Amino acid sequence: MLIKKMRIAIGVFVLAFSSMANAQNFKVVLDPGHGGKDFGAVRGSFVEKKIVLDVALKVGELLKKDKQIEVVFTRKTDVFIEVRERTEIANREKAQVFVSIHANAVANAPSAQGTETFIMGRSKNASNLEVAKRENAVITLEENYEAHYAGYDPSRPESLIGLTLIQEQFVAQSIELASKIQTRFTNDAERRNRGVKQGPFWVLHSAAMPSVLIELGFLSNKEEGAYINSEAGKNELARAIANAIIDYKKQVFVATNTADIAATLTKKDEPKEIVQPKEVEKKKEVVEKTATSSIDASKPETVTKEGVSFRVQIVASSRNMALSPSNFNGLDKITSVHEDNLYKYFYHETTDYDHARKALEVAKNKGYTSAFLVAYKGGKRISIQEALKK
Repeated sequence: MLIKKMRIAIGVFVLAFSSMANAQNFKVVLDPGHGGKDFGAVRGSFVEKKIVLDVALKVGELLKKDKQIEVVFTRKTDVFIEVRERTEIANREKAQVFVSIHANAVANAPSAQGTETFIMGRSKNASNLEVAKRENAVITLEENYEAHYAGYDPSRPESLIGLTLIQEQFVAQSIELASKIQTRFTNDAERRNRGVKQGPFWVLHSAAMPSVLIELGFLSNKEEGAYINSEAGKNELARAIANAIIDYKKQVFVATNTADIAATLTKKDEPKEIVQPKEVEKKKEVVEKTATSSIDASKPETVTKEGVSFRVQIVASSRNMALSPSNFNGLDKITSVHEDNLYKYFYHETTDYDHARKALEVAKNKGYTSAFLVAYKGGKRISIQEALKK
């Protein structure tokens, strides 16, 4: 039964992943957690299902001001939506990101406070597993949930780890989005930052796009609960989330305006040499491989900024794959970095930003619709904005 469930999920992933190419708009699916008979956390007058709906609707209104952004809600009213249906909505809509919004609460720590954003992943941390257990418990309110969720036990969220295959493809992008959300919470709303974390959340595991689950704060903390429940607090939190999504969209999204982008990226646009990056500040062992290629790099490029190079990050996975075009939808000149138990795969390195954007569109047309540009200078990763400064 579990294997069958995984095959079905993989089939949904392949269908959604291939049909997200040629996107004209950046589609965001906002998922207000809980709803209807599922109240979520309740502390006095603080009711999670109402708070997160209000915040999600506010986020949506702010995002709609950007003409390139299309917003879809899993619910816009106080109704009960099955957990599996929430990500199925995102997959059917061929969304670029899925954002599930929640509020936290604990029984024995009334002083606990702060925001945290989760991505799908393995975790042995007791606190992370407890959050996942609370959020996953909602499936027990669904009819015949044992059959629908392949015998999954909500009291043991770690049993979900076997179903993380799809989200493994989007680890790097999900971390990027989650980090931007936490940064905005800190800078825009001045909330305590509890960090980006991993946990086995059912609502995230089958999403065929970068996905995060946000905890706005603790309703069990009277002061923070009052803030989250207030109109001013909801507005600040919504603005932070919306700004973070816009930040992420600016970094990764290039609308596809032509069906023949690949023809504009010739072999002469490819780099002469692959430069090994230093991805993080911490000193770690990095192993990089380069696929063989017959690319002619004799044509000089228009250098955007001295010493800066651009790459297209197409996927991050726990799997070590051979760097042959057959493993990357026909893309060649693939490089990989092994770091923090993940293999990060890149397509096309160039010092010309225009060439990099064309390469990004090629990758998206090949099915890597969540691919994004990264920049390096002197072997160190820098922001795209910094790379483009004159």
